[in-house]
Amino acid sequence: MKFWFSKAAALAAMSLWLLAGCTGNAGGSGSAGSAASSPSTPTSASSPSNPASASNLSAESGPKLKVVATFYPMVEFSKQVGGAYAEVIGLIPPGVEPHDWEPSAKDMIQLKEADVFVYNGMVEGWAEKALNSVPNEKRTVVEASKGIELMQGLPEEEEEEGHAHHESSEESIMDPHVWLDPALAQKEVASIQAAFEKADPAHKEAYKKNAEAYITQLKQLDESFRTELKQVKRKEFVTQHAAFGYLAKQYGLTQIPIAGLSPEQEPSPEKMADIVNFAKEKQVRTIFFETLVDPKVANTIAKEIGAKTDVLNPIEGLTEEDKQKNLDYIGIMKNNLASMKKALNE
Repeated sequence: MKFWFSKAAALAAMSLWLLAGCTGNAGGSGSAGSAASSPSTPTSASSPSNPASASNLSAESGPKLKVVATFYPMVEFSKQVGGAYAEVIGLIPPGVEPHDWEPSAKDMIQLKEADVFVYNGMVEGWAEKALNSVPNEKRTVVEASKGIELMQGLPEEEEEEGHAHHESSEESIMDPHVWLDPALAQKEVASIQAAFEKADPAHKEAYKKNAEAYITQLKQLDESFRTELKQVKRKEFVTQHAAFGYLAKQYGLTQIPIAGLSPEQEPSPEKMADIVNFAKEKQVRTIFFETLVDPKVANTIAKEIGAKTDVLNPIEGLTEEDKQKNLDYIGIMKNNLASMKKALNE
C-alpha cells in the first residue's frame, strides 16, 4: 500500500474523531457544510440534459441522499438519476486527469460520510482500499461498470508498470472506458439507479423516472452515432490514448491509439514509427488529441505526416472551456461525433 494511503487514512480517522462531537453522517441528508467546503462539489440542481430532474426541483425540501462519485461521468450520471433528491459530490476536481489521482484525508472523510459511493471501476485503483479504511455499514457502493463485458488492453499496455488500473501477473489489464460508448453508458446509469433505489427507497419512483428520461437521451445519442458513422469513407482513426475501444467496437470502427490505456504513457520509438507508417498508408488526415493531456505526441505525428489535429474528448473531466460553454456529457459526445464524422470522411 502506498504511503499516501496510510497517511490519508490516519488523517481521516483523526479528523473524524475531532468532528464526532459536532457532525456525523446525516443518514441520507448530506452535510451542507461538507458540500460547501469542497471546491469540486457539484450542486444537486438539474442539468439541461434531463427534464425529469428539472421537474423534481419543486419537490419538498428535506434530507437528501449524500452521494460521493469519483470523476466526471460518474458525477454526471449520478446527478441525472438523483435529481432534486440527491446531493452529489465529485471527488476528483474538474480539469484533473483521473487515472493517477489519489484521495486526500478530506476526501476520505467525504467517503466515510457518504450514503452512496459511485465509481466506474478500474480507473480508481485506490477505491477498494479506501472503502475498507473508512467502513460504513449503511453506505451503498456501486461499481458502475460491473456486469458489463469488458475489453482487454493491448499487449504493450499490459506490460506497463505502476499504472493506476487493476493489474496482476495472472490477469490482463481491462479497458475501463465503457462510459464512452452510449449504449454501455445506459447500463452504468441503470446500475446507479438501482443503488439509489436501494439506499433511498422512499424516492424510488423519482429515481426511476429520472433514469428513464436520461437513458432515453442516451439511446438517441447511440442512434445518432450509429446512423452518422455508418457510411463514413474510412473506418480507422488515430487517437492519443486507447480510450475509444468500446465506442469503436460498437460502431464498426478501428481505434489506432498512440499510447495505451493510460494517457500519460509515452509510446516507444518503434510504436511511433508504426503509427506514422500506418497513417501515411491509410492517408489519415486528422490525428486526435484530448483535453487534459499534453498533445505534443499527437502534434509530432501530425506534423510528420502533414495532417491536422482535432479534439476527441474522453470526458474524464470538464475543462474551464467546457464549463463556460455549458457542455455536459451528451454535449461533449455530440462534439466527438461531429469530429469523428468529419475526420472519417476526409
